[in-house]
Amino acid sequence: MDLVAGILEGNRRALAKGITLVENGEPEKYRILAELRPHTGKSMIVGITGSPGAGKSSLVDQLTKSYRKRGKTVAVVAVDPTSPFSGGALLGDRIRMQDNTLDPGVFIRSMGTRGSLGGLSRSTKEVLTLFDAFGFDVIIVETVGVGQVELDIMDTADTVVVVLTPAGGDVIQTLKAGIMEIADVFAINKADLDGADRVVSEINKTLDLSHGDWRPPVVKTVSLDGQGVDELVDEIANHWEYLISSGQLESIRRKRLKEEVTGIVLNKLEDILTQRLQREDRFQSLLQSVLNREQDPYTAAQSIMSSLEGWLATDFH
Repeated sequence: MDLVAGILEGNRRALAKGITLVENGEPEKYRILAELRPHTGKSMIVGITGSPGAGKSSLVDQLTKSYRKRGKTVAVVAVDPTSPFSGGALLGDRIRMQDNTLDPGVFIRSMGTRGSLGGLSRSTKEVLTLFDAFGFDVIIVETVGVGQVELDIMDTADTVVVVLTPAGGDVIQTLKAGIMEIADVFAINKADLDGADRVVSEINKTLDLSHGDWRPPVVKTVSLDGQGVDELVDEIANHWEYLISSGQLESIRRKRLKEEVTGIVLNKLEDILTQRLQREDRFQSLLQSVLNREQDPYTAAQSIMSSLEGWLATDFH
């Protein structure tokens, strides 16, 4: 089966194989992504972020149901933290979304961060290209929920929903982490708990002091029973319309394409350098000299950098 043709024809098996190929970093992925790129740009990408324990996965489950009631097809990327020791990930978010797994209009994929400091691995972003080309109306990206480093979603999603709760000092943490600036919509989840109105008030007071042309709405939700979720979907749609009418959607996506080119180059350079360093004896000798304290790391690194000339012309293809 030709994966590109299969994905464009809506074959879920081809999509699953394509995702696995991208995740594993197979060389063929660049051809597949290149051929699919002209067929992208129609999906609305919604990022769901916030602190651990805010109920993001349950909220994504309810969002998916709400979109399906409106006749929208939905793809979900649930990102789980990758262990720095084993390299594995629990991928437990998929367990929390079991109600939607049998729906033919829904595709759920759990992925690990794979060491990315920004919360999203490169392969995660590439999988969005596959989902977009497949033709999903809405793509939801649920991030790990690790706080201040989790800003990749701002450069990936069209609309970022920051999920907070009444308990645990979420508002203070949000203000401290600077996540306030990346939110297009705030969802105060677990709003049936005491203090929800206080959180809404504090967020609105902060927004009164500073916000751009778009003022992020604040929506109270209860993900256990879906309370407020339809309103949240409406506010996400309002932001989407704002992006289109203001011309910002085109601007954002043009900026994202430039960053994607840079990211591909840097990714390939890293692969080339890693393979060279591991393969060639002279570099291993340099590293060993540093370990033996015969040479300092800075001098060794400069020697390696000096050897870069001529590499790119022969290895970058």
